[in-house]
Amino acid sequence: MLKFIQAVLAVLIFAGPAAAQVHSFPATFKVQDVDVNGVTLHVRSGGHGSTVVLIHGFGDTGDMWVPLATDLARDHRVIVPDLRGMGLSSIPSSGYDKRTQAADIREVMTSFGIDSAVIVGHDIGTMVAYAFAARYPEATEKLVVMDAPVPGITPWDDIVRNPLLWHFDFGGPDAERLVEGRERIYLDRFWNEFAGNPSKLDEAMRNHYAALYARPGAMRAAFAQFRSIRQDTEDNRKSMATKLRMPVLAIGGEKSFGENEAIVMRNAAVDVTGVVIPDAGHWLMEEQPAATVSTVRKFIDKK
Repeated sequence: MLKFIQAVLAVLIFAGPAAAQVHSFPATFKVQDVDVNGVTLHVRSGGHGSTVVLIHGFGDTGDMWVPLATDLARDHRVIVPDLRGMGLSSIPSSGYDKRTQAADIREVMTSFGIDSAVIVGHDIGTMVAYAFAARYPEATEKLVVMDAPVPGITPWDDIVRNPLLWHFDFGGPDAERLVEGRERIYLDRFWNEFAGNPSKLDEAMRNHYAALYARPGAMRAAFAQFRSIRQDTEDNRKSMATKLRMPVLAIGGEKSFGENEAIVMRNAAVDVTGVVIPDAGHWLMEEQPAATVSTVRKFIDKK
C-alpha cells in the first residue's frame, strides 16, 4: 500500500524529445452522429473484423486514438465515440455518471449491430470501460484499462487523498467563470503535471483540444465527469461484489500509475495482465504511441 501511495505522489520526471501531434483518422473511417440514450454521440468507425471500442478521457477526445485505431483497423472493426459532453458530442445537463455513459456506449454498439467487443479506455474512459464491463459482461470480450484509478475499487480511499486530484471536486458556476476563456491554461495544468515529459504534448495537440473544450458548455460537462465520481464510487462498490471474469489488460505509465494499475484491477477482476509502458507518464498515446499500440494489439489478438 505504501508503495502505491508513493508512486501516485511521486514527482514527475520531465525529459526527452517532442513526439505528439494531432493526426487524422484514415479516409476509410466513417464519421457520424449517433442518437443514443437521450444524447448524440460523435462517432468514427472503420475497419473489418471483430470489434474494438476505444473510449477517451479528460484532456482528450476520441481523436487521441488515431494511431491505435489506424493500426487495429487493418483487421478489426474499430468504433471511436466522443463521450457525452465532450469533443463533438452533444452536451446534456446530466448523465455523467459512468454507469449511464456505459449505456451510451452499449447503445452505440447496438446501433452498429454489434453484440460484443473489446472495450478499451483511458483516464475517464477507463472508468466508463470498467462500468461497461461490470454492467454488460456478456458484451465485453476483453477489457483494457489505461492509467487511471477506478472509483470505489481498492485502494480508492487512499488514491483520492492525493492532493494532485483536487480537480475531482472542482466545478460549479464560479469554477466555470474562472476557466471561461482560459481553457488552455486549465488544460495545461493536466498535460504538464501528469506527463512524464510535457514536451511530447506539443502546441498543435494542445491548441486542438483547447478549442474543443472551449465549446459552450464543454467545461461544465468536463467538470461533471469528475463531480459524478461520488456516484460512480457507490455504483462500483456494488459492482465489485462480482469480479469481472473476462481477460483484463491494465496498462500504467512508468512515471504515472505504473504497476499499480494492475494492483487496482486485481481487486475487481480475476484474470488481469499488467504492463508498464517505459518512459511514459499519464498520456500514453501521446508520449509513447508505438509501445502502447503494440501492447494493446498483442493483448487483443492473443487467443
